[in-house]
This record gives sequence, structure tokens and C-alpha cells, in this order.
Amino acid sequence: MATETKEAQATLSAAYPRSARINARGAIEVGGCDLGQLARELGTPAYVVDEQDLRSRARAYLDAAQRVGLPEVAVAFAAKAFPCTAVLELFAAEGLWCDVASGGELALALAAGFPAQRVILHGNAKSRPELERALEAAIGLIVIDNFDEIARLGELVGRRSDGEQQRVLIRATPDVAGQTHAKISTGQADSKFGFALEDVPAAIEAVRATPGLQLRGLHAHIGSQILSLEPFGAIAEALAPFAPMPVWDLGGGLGVAYSADQQPPAISDHVATLAASAREQLGEHELLLLEPGRALVANGCVTIYTVESVKRNVSLYVAVDGGMSDNLRPMLYGARYEAALVERPGGECECVVAGKHCESGDIIVPHARLAEPRAGDILCTPATGAYTFAMANNYNGALRPPVIFCAEGTARVVCRRETEQDLLARDVR
Repeated sequence: MATETKEAQATLSAAYPRSARINARGAIEVGGCDLGQLARELGTPAYVVDEQDLRSRARAYLDAAQRVGLPEVAVAFAAKAFPCTAVLELFAAEGLWCDVASGGELALALAAGFPAQRVILHGNAKSRPELERALEAAIGLIVIDNFDEIARLGELVGRRSDGEQQRVLIRATPDVAGQTHAKISTGQADSKFGFALEDVPAAIEAVRATPGLQLRGLHAHIGSQILSLEPFGAIAEALAPFAPMPVWDLGGGLGVAYSADQQPPAISDHVATLAASAREQLGEHELLLLEPGRALVANGCVTIYTVESVKRNVSLYVAVDGGMSDNLRPMLYGARYEAALVERPGGECECVVAGKHCESGDIIVPHARLAEPRAGDILCTPATGAYTFAMANNYNGALRPPVIFCAEGTARVVCRRETEQDLLARDVR
């Protein structure tokens, strides 16, 4: 692997994968693979994943969980963050559980090799077929969100002839603000998710009165991209009136660095905070569940693009061959990203990195500093492992990008690029 200089190393922030560096050619590489060469060989746009980065973050969570001691702490990957089969297979092999939020995610998790007993089904509007599929697969836990679901699940369980009980958690809305964007905050009192705290006792009573359902505990989640530990400590305090319970699921939400100025808490500190507050507030219990998503995958991926045009219309617009079809987050809730030219990182030219789509809001990075960009350059945005692949779409007939795993200088496509035939595949003639 090429050796980078100290000056070059300093140009890459913590938003990049742990293996990212600038090689002797002056180009950014990830997992030992030169991004410029990768772009020329496999095309753009593309999601490039540092395979070892994902493994190291999973192991960091598991190591931290072991250090807190009893009761057992289990770590479940929130599949919605990166629902790619290869990513799920990697986390299943590392020994994680899986948190799914739909029948589709359940199918992916089972196909990827997660044991059914290590799968947790979430969702505020689970359909009858989704619940039937979960019962058929005998998954570990179903998280109940509302009274309608208790009745629906009770009816379905009542039809079973094997006498098996389905283990469930009740989702409580803890009225804890996550200090994040309103569109990714879930713990406030006025939320579409879960039971209000005053309704939790009635939900507990209803579940316990429903044959075939076994109440194991409570679940709460306060939001995503949270960069302070303080809100996490408040979750257990909000749930304390309902203790004791055998199982507590305190959700995920740990933030990541999307830019050089963001410094999220360490994974070990996040786990220790949740475990300590659970011990202090929730008393004796058998299992503490944590559900990280973004914190496991965001920084392990970069998206590479080709610059198609550079022009000045007041601002200097650097237009690339992707945009809101492969990363909807900046348009959806103002998510911030960095950008760099792969073969000329650094630079002070103030630019707007724009997508190719027919929307004025199709802006990926509104304030980027690049090194004299020109058509044909390869550009990358780091920290794109969470909710980009998941939200990818075919707007303007765009073909969803491939996922490329890189490790020790070897690249392999684990999810192919779409073709125009894929756009026609669902047509009925």
C-alpha cells in the first residue's frame, strides 16, 4: 500500500473511512483501492465501501458491550441505514442482531443469514402480511407500536396450532428530545412512533391479556444523528416507572462526523452511557438491546462521481453525474457533506457541487472547496454509507449505483449497477 505524507494525510477528515489516505500518486484511496482508477474501471456514480471499516465499528460495539458486564448487551444493526445484502451478511457474520422495519427488510435480513431469533421487527404501521411473515419466520421480537397492532397480532397468533408464544416489546414515546433535525427526531411527545407514556400501562395490560403474546419489555428510540451523550442518558429515566422488565431496548441514534467540525462521542462511551443508565434506572434485567445504524455504516462509505460540467452563474457550479437519485439526504433535510476531487484533494476554489437532475434543489454540497475543478475530474463525498443506498431512486430515469466493497487493495462489486432493462422490468404488457 502506498505511503502518504503527513501533509496529505491532514487533508482527509474523520468523515472518511478509517483506511482512507492519499497515496503516492496524490489520489484518495479507500481500502487500498485508488478511487480514480476505480471510477475508470467500474464507472460512476458508485458507493465505495471500506469493508474493514464496517467490521471494526461492529467489533467496537461488541467489545464495548462485553466490557459493561452483566446483564447481556446485544447490538442490532438498524437495516434501514444500509439495506444491502452484502452489508447485512457482514454484520450477521460479526454476530450482530438485526432491526428491520418492513417485510422487505425482514426478507433481506433472513436471506443475509441472520438467525430469526436475532431479528427485531419495528414499524408504526405494520401490515397483516408483514406480521404473518414475522410469525411464520419465528423472529425473536416484535415491537408493538399501537393498540390496533395488539389486536391484529393477537388475532394472528390466535390462529396458530403450535401453541408457541410470540415475544414482544412495547414501544414507548419517552418525551426526550434528541437534539437533532426535526425530520429524524422520534422521541418527542408528539411523534408518529409508539405509545405516549400515559398510555403505556394500558398497552402493557392489553398485551398481557392477549393469549399468545409474551411481553418481554419496552423499547424507546429518540432520533438519529445525535452528537451528545446527554439525551441518551435520559431514555432509561423516562422508562423507569415501568421497571422491572426482563428486556429493555434503548434504540440507536449515535451521530457520526459528516464534516471536519463534527466530533461525535466514541462508540464505547455511547454503550457505557446507555448501560450505566439502564443499571441505575431500570433495576434487574436480563437483556439490554442497542440498535445502531448510522454509526456502523455512514463513515465506511464514499460516493464517487464524474464532473460533467463547470460553469459560473454567480456561484461556480460543479455538476456531477449523480445527485438526488443517489443521495437524497441534502434535499430531504439539509444534510451536510464534504467533497474533494479524488486526484487533487484540497484546494480553495469555492464551489457548489450540483447534481444532474431537473430540480433547482438538487445540490449535494452547497459550500465546497475544490482544487480548480474541471470536466472529467472524479469527485467524492465521504460519509455516504447511511440512508443513501436505502433512499436511492430512479428520478429522471437514473440508474441506481453499484455498491463496491474494498479491502486490502481488492475491489469487488457486491450490488451491481442498474440497467435500462431494470427500469422496464416491472412493466405489464
